[in-house]
Amino acid sequence: MIVIEKLLTAEEVAQYRGALQSLPWENGDKTAMGMAASVKNNNQADANDPKVRQLANQLLASVGNTPKIVSAALPHKIFPPCFNRYQESEEYGYHVDSAIMRLPDSSDVIRSDVSMTVFLSEPEEYEGGELVIATEFGEQVVKLPAGYAVVYPSSSLHKVTAVTKGTRLAAITWMQSMVADSNLRANLYQLDQSIQTLIKNESSRREELDKLHNVYHNLVRQFAVI
Repeated sequence: MIVIEKLLTAEEVAQYRGALQSLPWENGDKTAMGMAASVKNNNQADANDPKVRQLANQLLASVGNTPKIVSAALPHKIFPPCFNRYQESEEYGYHVDSAIMRLPDSSDVIRSDVSMTVFLSEPEEYEGGELVIATEFGEQVVKLPAGYAVVYPSSSLHKVTAVTKGTRLAAITWMQSMVADSNLRANLYQLDQSIQTLIKNESSRREELDKLHNVYHNLVRQFAVI
């Protein structure tokens, strides 16, 4: 589970929120599949609306331009982001994301390896509404500032607790990684982040950094499937 700080600026968050106010919404259970539909109680912006698609493409560009997300997910394909809204008494019970998702208006599918939630409401604007992710270390509770995001394995059981006051706006998306194994992907992320830290250290020797770069990219080359 990796937190992406300030994926969106305050101005970008305001722009998304302003646009979403005037766009059509529908019951979220229409977009859920299988057992997830029975525990999903929220609203989702109509993905077929041209303005919603424009917002989704805009967010996709931000995702692609964020090195930390690329490092964490090593994305090969990304599902167009969806925008959801939770109001009082709405929630999404424990579920696991579908393993295979069909891309809109396409015969192509993606395997969901990595899920991402982008928060568009400030924590103090609503009560409840925490994203809870079940991990081997117990439940991890996530409630981040607007513009922040969290990336986590799609294989995780997770839920959004009931909102008891206010409104929770967020965007969600899923990625097919070039490296399907989550443990290997996590190790590659740690290696890449260590390299990036060393690059910023003026005392790091270029030849040693080159060796680490060589190891990292050869591991990606060995295990990536595209």
